[in-house]
Amino acid sequence: MTQNQRTRVVAAGRPHEPNSPVNPPVDFTSTYVYRPSVEYPRVYAREGIPSFEPLEQLLAELEGGEHGLLFSSGLSAVSAVINQLPLGGHLVIPKHAYMGYYTMAQQMAAKGLFTLHRVDIAQTDEVIETLREVAAAVGSEDAHPMRALLWIESPTNPMLEVADVPALIAAARELGITTAVDNTFATPLRQNPLASGADVVVHSVTKFLSGHSDVIMGAAITSEESLHSALHGHRNLHGTIPGPMEVFLALRGVRTLAVRLDAAERNAEYLAAKLQKLTHDDDAPLIAVSYPGLTSHAQHERAKALLGGFGAIITLDTGRREAADAVLEALKVWTPATSLGGVESLAERRRRHPGEPDTVPEGLIRLSVGIEDAEDLYEDLAQALRSASSSEPPSFA
Repeated sequence: MTQNQRTRVVAAGRPHEPNSPVNPPVDFTSTYVYRPSVEYPRVYAREGIPSFEPLEQLLAELEGGEHGLLFSSGLSAVSAVINQLPLGGHLVIPKHAYMGYYTMAQQMAAKGLFTLHRVDIAQTDEVIETLREVAAAVGSEDAHPMRALLWIESPTNPMLEVADVPALIAAARELGITTAVDNTFATPLRQNPLASGADVVVHSVTKFLSGHSDVIMGAAITSEESLHSALHGHRNLHGTIPGPMEVFLALRGVRTLAVRLDAAERNAEYLAAKLQKLTHDDDAPLIAVSYPGLTSHAQHERAKALLGGFGAIITLDTGRREAADAVLEALKVWTPATSLGGVESLAERRRRHPGEPDTVPEGLIRLSVGIEDAEDLYEDLAQALRSASSSEPPSFA
């Protein structure tokens, strides 16, 4: 029976044996009983516990992969993948990408662990040309299974560039380059990179998947046995497993992903259209609104063709750091905080973080749209923008 994603998100990973609990139990243990006369599949909880399996199975089914692995955070999942590169390998990443792994990649490259290449992930020809240069640099004689890695993020964080994911994966595969896709923004309900041939998909489960801003967790999904084994070994040796209670909360959160994402996406589409009109309002310090669902977005047609929806993230460019900070100070319904993907609406000036790329505008505010009333969210943003405009000092020619 072929199931719709909305059914999978609720049904996958549930027990079906008679008298089984509807929700999998939580295993609080660090070790397992051992007798020399009997072979046991479990030895120590760092290798994994039964509580992990329903969520790992669910995420694998949603992404169309064979294996899911949970990690203590999104960054620990990213680290597990990047650390598969051999010494002297090559990593190609978007110039706008999640600040955490952007910083991690820079630090690792500075130690001489690999060569780092930054690309505009939305410019397909540019990325493919870089991949050709990388393939030529590593040579065909390198037998390492991951001699080079293309890291795709689409839409990007926070600039919302949309990549031609299938085309980039196909080009990388032809050149013998491994592909990893961060699918956090799109979620498996809007994009499935493994179906296009990606080697591994990574998620910050913290965000849309768990959906309640109360869990820190990551995940990696793959269909390749050797890569799964390597990632599992990395998780075991580095001890980057989540706690059983966090897994329980994340699994409970994922069950409502479809309804949460639908509601947040509807709100985002409504807000983006109304906010764009404020760019012509002299009383609101708003230069530009970016959202893949707007026809003004540079990759709108690509997003419409490749994504199952436009997501719940919007960016506002206020032009100046002071204007952005004033907007955040004036918000009453929105919560000024980092992170995204929760039921509550969050707003943040991204350049407040030292690791954010300097090509991200100082006055850019990233909005993570939640499931509140859309008009309430708009009215709060509109009053905050106008309040920020009236509080700005006068300029003198």
